[in-house]
Amino acid sequence: MKSYTNPISSFLFPLVAAAFLVAASAPPAVSGDYAALDGVDGVKAVFDVSSGSAETINIVFGAVRNVYEDPSVNGLAKPPKAVVVFHGPAVKLISTDTTGFNDSQKEAVAEFADTIRQMKEEGVSCEVCMYAVKVLGVDPATILPEIDKVGNGFISVVGYQAKGYSVVTIN
Repeated sequence: MKSYTNPISSFLFPLVAAAFLVAASAPPAVSGDYAALDGVDGVKAVFDVSSGSAETINIVFGAVRNVYEDPSVNGLAKPPKAVVVFHGPAVKLISTDTTGFNDSQKEAVAEFADTIRQMKEEGVSCEVCMYAVKVLGVDPATILPEIDKVGNGFISVVGYQAKGYSVVTIN
């Protein structure tokens, strides 16, 4: 009995096998424990910050930085984008004038200024609501230079949301 080999199957089998191996060795679309990222190709977040607490701001911003530094987020097809908009009492935390803060709070504010500088270097955009700066009596010249000034921070938040950014409120 003569053996017959189908030329199409002898060509297709290596292709199918190679495709299977590539698919099996590719990293999953989402790594980690975030079911919320299933089917997501990128993360865009605007952090709407009004909290003026010097005691907690560094803890909170550790979590903010983790959002765009997390391997699960960085493993998505598109790189993460993050924006921080400061308004309300938070504008006092981004001023070089620490009048009204006690010594431990002043230390926390200085640490926060370093965090803002690092975030700017990492590509995070930061904005401050000049309406809040005026209402709260903060000298605009004391706002950290890494922070862009906008007339109304709410307009920025609404604009980023219209561009598909998820809003994370920190108050």
